[in-house]
Amino acid sequence: MVQGVNWDREVDVVVLGSGGAAMTAAISAHDFGAKDVVILEKTGMVGGTTAMSGGMLWIPNNHHQHEAGYEDSDEEVVTYLDALAPDGLDPETLWAFMQNGPEMLRYLADKTPVRLRAFNDFPDYQPYAPGAKPDGGRSLDNEAFSFETLGKWAARVNPSKMAYPLRGSLMEATQGTLDEATLAERERGDYRGLGQALAGSLFKAVLDRNIPVEFEKRARKLVKDGDRVIGVIAEDASGKDFKVRARRGVVIATGGFEWNETLVKAFVRGPLTGPVSVPENEGDGLLMAIEAGAQLGNMQNAYWMQSVLEMKPQHRNAKPNYLLGSDERARPGAILVNRAGKRFVNESANYNALGKSLHAFDAGTHTYSNLPYWLIIDQRNKNKYHNFSSGPGAPPPSYMMQADTLEELAEKAGIDPAGLVATVERFNTMVRNGHDDDFNRGDNTYDNFYMWGDMDFEPPYRTLGVIDQGPFYAVKMEAGALGTAGGPKTNADAQVVDWSGNPIPGLYAAGNAMAAVLGDIYGGAGGTLGPGMTFGYIAGRHLGTVISNH
Repeated sequence: MVQGVNWDREVDVVVLGSGGAAMTAAISAHDFGAKDVVILEKTGMVGGTTAMSGGMLWIPNNHHQHEAGYEDSDEEVVTYLDALAPDGLDPETLWAFMQNGPEMLRYLADKTPVRLRAFNDFPDYQPYAPGAKPDGGRSLDNEAFSFETLGKWAARVNPSKMAYPLRGSLMEATQGTLDEATLAERERGDYRGLGQALAGSLFKAVLDRNIPVEFEKRARKLVKDGDRVIGVIAEDASGKDFKVRARRGVVIATGGFEWNETLVKAFVRGPLTGPVSVPENEGDGLLMAIEAGAQLGNMQNAYWMQSVLEMKPQHRNAKPNYLLGSDERARPGAILVNRAGKRFVNESANYNALGKSLHAFDAGTHTYSNLPYWLIIDQRNKNKYHNFSSGPGAPPPSYMMQADTLEELAEKAGIDPAGLVATVERFNTMVRNGHDDDFNRGDNTYDNFYMWGDMDFEPPYRTLGVIDQGPFYAVKMEAGALGTAGGPKTNADAQVVDWSGNPIPGLYAAGNAMAAVLGDIYGGAGGTLGPGMTFGYIAGRHLGTVISNH
């Protein structure tokens, strides 16, 4: 035993963080035999980025999918992932995800208040790839969850990024199936959908098991006895150490490192300027894992998301707030352009794939060709659709530039005026001809999906529309991210491994704090939470069933 450590607490399992992966790890560890579990949370709130997110899970070949009539198989899943990353994934951890993801979902359905269902028709993000499911089934939506059941603890769940609570599931909201009476009833019960439902129902499972959450305990250092991790030293709000011994092990589930500028510059493949996650994701888990001798993986990748800087309100710790930018670019009458005024991508492509196009490098000018970049819309678009925090027809927010002509708009934004005019003219001609010859926007089911396409029109006009009605608007966009995708590598049991590939006894990782099982692939909606919660479940199950002699 390490000498000289005066433990403030001793437990079986310590879980660092309180997002979806962390809470799944805590409840599964408890249920599988580790009765003494504690969660250390850096902030005064639970839920992490999970609570702010859409809350969907991408789990192929799951029972909800089969019950809804969607067929799937392991062979199709492997075909799909291999097509997106040929020979790029670790077979051991990939197989662990494929086998344990469906098991984790059955466990949640049987043992917790979490209620998920297949999202009808939600396609995989690359529906054209072999093995894909263009008609949906692998992405799961949360049923609305009553925060009234959390009692006083409801105020401890991290808020959504939405300006108002969504009282139904995402599928109900987008399909318009909620009547006024149902909405009123859900209002009274404080029902919430999306990531609020997922984080809230997982938190209810934590509370039901009397698993304590130690708030404002920022984990700073892992304690080792020889090669084995036996505990963690955290820091409370006053800066005082809080030392917890873990008889069985520690789970790092602290999120990514997208808010740590030093780590981002050291590891990530290109500029990351606008993270949309909680600002506490500063790489605490990564730094502890490095010090413990962990092998790292996938450090260059992030889960890319287009975002917009909103000047107010600001996040905790006076950090800027970035708004999601996944929908606006895909609607009719909207395009993305670079400083030359040129389109550079299918604007309806999934956000992770589109994010990679922002890292195109021009060797001649030694600059990123598509950074900075802007969303361009016209008045017709603005009158009909929400654009970030601006409702249909509402006055433009401070970050949205406006001008009567495209030339004037380009001058305001710093875009080449001739380039922008030529691009819009060409785009309008292609729209009128019914096909995007440059980037094939609108050619597949994902582009025309009702989540972001306009169902008033038939494909491809659910996403294609002319830009010809002034005034015109421009919004400077950011190379944002939902989170980073790199961290300590794990084996199939979620154990962190060292540089020789051997498990570091007592150390586990899950969620965005671990090296992503799917590498730079984003298979479909829920491509972070699905694998993250699966490995949280694996970690908890392993810790619960392991008999510790330490």
